[in-house]
Amino acid sequence: MNWKQILFLSCLATFVLLTVANQLLSLFPGLKKIFIQESDASNFFKKRSRRSTSSIDELNAETRQMLAADEQRREYFEEQRNEHENFVEEERHEQNERTREQTEQWRQYHYDGLYPSYLYNRHHI
Repeated sequence: MNWKQILFLSCLATFVLLTVANQLLSLFPGLKKIFIQESDASNFFKKRSRRSTSSIDELNAETRQMLAADEQRREYFEEQRNEHENFVEEERHEQNERTREQTEQWRQYHYDGLYPSYLYNRHHI
């Protein structure tokens, strides 16, 4: 296709699209609320510069987001801490069990049969 034909077809498609959009806006007056007025549109970027103060709604939304992020962070670290505590407790129990078994084996190996194996368990009569 010739570049003139491509340009003509793209302009025609844009014109049809704008015409259909204009007719939809006239049929549904509620859709006009989506678009801002021309005077507001020209001042939109001028109004919100870097140094301008945020509105109360924006500040509230930012505060809610920060609080939600803090709560998620707190829950995450609490879960990590609980998992670590459970792991340490389980390791401690396993170590105590291994130590008890090794001590019991050592006592059985060195027991000569002459004395009670546990002097501190002997009942005094």
